[in-house]
Amino acid sequence: MRLTILHQDEHLVAIDKPPGLLTHRSFLDFHETRFAVQLLRDQLGRKVWPVHRLDKGTSGILLFAFSPEDCRALGEAFARQDVEKTYLAVVRGHPEESGEIDHPLSRQDDGDDGPPELGRNAEHGQAASASQDAVTRYRRLAAIELPIAVDRYPTSRYALVALAPLTGRRHQLRRHMKHIAHPIIGDSRYGKGRHNRMIQEHFGAHRLLLHCVETRFIHPFSGHPLVLRAPLSGDFAALVARWGWNDALPEAWHPPRTEG
Repeated sequence: MRLTILHQDEHLVAIDKPPGLLTHRSFLDFHETRFAVQLLRDQLGRKVWPVHRLDKGTSGILLFAFSPEDCRALGEAFARQDVEKTYLAVVRGHPEESGEIDHPLSRQDDGDDGPPELGRNAEHGQAASASQDAVTRYRRLAAIELPIAVDRYPTSRYALVALAPLTGRRHQLRRHMKHIAHPIIGDSRYGKGRHNRMIQEHFGAHRLLLHCVETRFIHPFSGHPLVLRAPLSGDFAALVARWGWNDALPEAWHPPRTEG
C-alpha cells in the first residue's frame, strides 16, 4: 500500500489515511500487521512521529513529524486547540441545520477499533474515568429520505453533516452524534446495526462514513497558514454522488474528476 501524501516539508508530512488502517500499533488490535506510521516510514525511507491519531475506521488528513522536537511543537498546537479540523459524516436522521454539542465525555482506553461488526451497539471494553469537557459544532449540508423500511418506520432518513471538533476527546464525534440521536453510519460501536446493514446491502458502503476533509493551522516553524484538504473517495464518495449531494460540498472537497 502506498499512502497518498497531501503535503511534505522539512518538518512535517500529511497523508490521506484510508479507512481500516491503524495510525500505530494497538494492544487491542494486536493481530494487525499494517500501521500508517510504519507504512509511511517505509515509503519515505525515514522515521516519522504521529502528531495525532485517527480512529481505524476514519479516513482523511493525518499529520506526522520528522523529529520528536517537531512532533512536540505540532502537538502543542493541537493541545492549544489552534488547529481547525473539519470532518464529513453521514448520519442517521435529519439533525437541525446547525448546532453545538457541549457534552462532557469520560476518558476512554487507548485501544483502537477492531473490524466493523454491524449490529453491535454497546459501549463495551472501555475503561472510563472522570469526564472531560467536549464540544463539537455541526452543520447539515444535505439530507435524503429513502422509501426503505428500517426499524418500525416505512422510510429511512439520512443526512450529510460537516463536523468541527473544538476539543479532541477519544471518539468525540462518534459519541457526540450518538448523544443527539444521529449516529454516524457504519459505526459498529455507537451506531445502529440495522441502518449500517441496510446501507451496506443497498448502497455498497462498507465503512465508517467519517472523513477528515480539511485541516487548518499556522505552521509552527514558518509562521504561514497551512490548509490541507483530502477530498472524498471510494465508498463514501460514491454514496454522496448517488444521493445527489455533490452540489452541497465546496469544490475543494469534491473527488478528483476522471477523464472519459
